[in-house]
Amino acid sequence: MNEVSDEAVLDAVSAERGWMEDLLARLVEAPTTLGDEEAGQRLIQAAFAECGLDTRDVPLDEEALRAAPGASPFGWEVEGKRNVVADWEPVTDGGRSLILNGHIDVVPPAEESLWTHPPFEAVRDGDWLYGRGAGDMKAGLATMTGVVRALGRAGYAPAAPVQLQSVVEEECTGHGTLQCLLDGSRADACVITEPHPDHITIAQVGVLWFHVDVAGVPAHAARASRLGFNAIEAAGDVLQALRRLEERLNEDPPAPYDTFEHPINLNPGVISGGDWPSTVAASCTVSYRLGLYPRQDPGELRTLVEETVAEAARNSPRLAENPPRVRYDGFSCEGFVLGGEVPVADALAGAYQRLHGERPPLIPTTATTDARHFVREGIPAVCFGPRAEQIHGIDERVSLGSVVETAQALGLFVRDWCGLVKV
Repeated sequence: MNEVSDEAVLDAVSAERGWMEDLLARLVEAPTTLGDEEAGQRLIQAAFAECGLDTRDVPLDEEALRAAPGASPFGWEVEGKRNVVADWEPVTDGGRSLILNGHIDVVPPAEESLWTHPPFEAVRDGDWLYGRGAGDMKAGLATMTGVVRALGRAGYAPAAPVQLQSVVEEECTGHGTLQCLLDGSRADACVITEPHPDHITIAQVGVLWFHVDVAGVPAHAARASRLGFNAIEAAGDVLQALRRLEERLNEDPPAPYDTFEHPINLNPGVISGGDWPSTVAASCTVSYRLGLYPRQDPGELRTLVEETVAEAARNSPRLAENPPRVRYDGFSCEGFVLGGEVPVADALAGAYQRLHGERPPLIPTTATTDARHFVREGIPAVCFGPRAEQIHGIDERVSLGSVVETAQALGLFVRDWCGLVKV
């Protein structure tokens, strides 16, 4: 079943370099932020079809998602959103099945004036391709699709099912992947082609999004020193209390996060408040992201957050009169650690070693990915993908050479894991 040589796999993948780069550029130029993923999904659907695969839609189902274990709260419309799935069917049996998963959605570009080039314009400079989502994670989508296209065009078929998934909402809930699992997707393992280029991710933190609403008392700014209560300033008191919580969470990290100096990060990501420069701000809302350790329940962290905000209110006479409100909308998810033997990681590391001459380390990450949904369902899932820089930042970019190298390693892995036969 594995008579296909390394050289044959590497050559087949290398031949698709131009196709993968072209697909990546077109994906980058589709601004697929939350609510606008459809343009990218149409491109992916066409790309899957160019691989000779039939595609199907897995639409988001609001009712099913709200009731599902592992779901996060969400306050936006999901009607009309879809994942795009394609199955590369086996021609024999004896291999192990595989899901290759990537997300089409990207975070907003932040301040566009800070970018060297427009964020949704794919610009090549030497080995680097710039653009929002180039690394996180449209290069991964191009890579995993290119692998299947390359092997198919070279005349090979798998000995076990291989499913390609392009999912939505990874950057806010992970509900695209969760919906695929609710739809019945299963495999012996999953590889998510997130930008983890020289290592394989086998553990991740959980993430909690929460929003703190602070109410003030408006007054004319000319009398602000004796009248009114500024909600924006009071929000700063809450932030400082949450920073102290962050410090406590980092005091004694459990393994494998005891190798990190600061594994749990609090980020005040969005702030809004006030309505007039000469009016004491009557309201302020700050939206936060806070990590949590594997085996810690998001509900436990919610309790800690609420206790911390309540303590900040007790220490402020005005806040005590009108305590801040904590709301949840978006990520509320657990972390995980793949313990013991992880055959998918071992097989992928072996493929990487044959290409690069050394085995990649298996490491934890202080971010979250959709891998948690697969792990919750008993499907071992790891992350491995092209080399990217400045993801979620300014001038995000991905190495085009690493796209090919990642695809070659994945090609060898698919041959080893699933089995390939000549057809």
